[in-house]
Amino acid sequence: MTKFKWLVSVTIILTMVVIIYGAFTRLTDAGLGCPDWPGCYGFLKVPQKPQNVALAAELFPERPLEPQKAWNEMIHRYLAGSLGLLIGAIFIASWVKRKKPQLFPAALLSLVIFQAALGAWTVTMGLLPIIVLAHLLGGFTIFCLLVVYWLELTPELRLQPKPQLQALKPLAIGATLVVLMQIALGGWTAANYAALACIELPFCEAGWTGRLAFAEAFDLHLGHDDYEFGVMSADARATIHVLHRIGALVTLSVLCLLLWRLYRVASSSLLRGLTMAIAVVLGIQFTLGVLNVVLHLPLANAVAHNFIGANLLMLLVVLLYLLYRPLSKEA
Repeated sequence: MTKFKWLVSVTIILTMVVIIYGAFTRLTDAGLGCPDWPGCYGFLKVPQKPQNVALAAELFPERPLEPQKAWNEMIHRYLAGSLGLLIGAIFIASWVKRKKPQLFPAALLSLVIFQAALGAWTVTMGLLPIIVLAHLLGGFTIFCLLVVYWLELTPELRLQPKPQLQALKPLAIGATLVVLMQIALGGWTAANYAALACIELPFCEAGWTGRLAFAEAFDLHLGHDDYEFGVMSADARATIHVLHRIGALVTLSVLCLLLWRLYRVASSSLLRGLTMAIAVVLGIQFTLGVLNVVLHLPLANAVAHNFIGANLLMLLVVLLYLLYRPLSKEA
């Protein structure tokens, strides 16, 4: 493996760490652990000295310093900043070494800069849900794009085109879009603190059909200074939660259909392995979703649910890459 490919591989690993720690930061209610950006209460790190703590209280009297939450937030920023530097290094190295294609590094650099802006707006806009959701999707997009770039640098992982595989393209696109919509709905659920809006299976508490509030559930609720712990009514949160559960059933059905058709035509070890990987990740994700309800959102389980969702999307993007990339030989 070349040094450049090692750089991309390390960046993918760090991206996964950032996704995990970002979910941990949000689920520990540390999104506003530092009420300013990029520093923390006016400092480059969490203030610890008594005089610095006193100054922080003076600068932000409305939000007293909570050291653990502040450190969670700052560690996430340090990790995200390191990721940005690595992607910047990929961009520079791709042009210096004239790696092909160079469109990927440019897109990655643009995305990570925009992702940094979303991170800043997440804080300055008081956890505005649409910004929090965009930040989540931005992180997942960077992850998927890095993996696709790694595949571009690994031409041996390509398949000979076959008619039965090409026929799967529409279903693969549809399944990827369904998963993306389900992730967005899950992100909207989390951003509006609706993960515990329903704590009974299969959908919600008795009488939920009469309490659905679609208009409020998808209103942006602009104009609030602070969105921490949510601003929606209980009915609106339950509506989002119910739709996320219904979306999980739709996602499971569509992906099972895709996996069945993939299994029937997969003649290479690569496609068989990818089919198995998608099936395993799908099963884990569905189980984690059920456990979130049954166990009332335990932290480790909720973080894993977020991370496995990112990997499910990534695997489907890999499948699309294999189906649509000009192919040269059987893997």
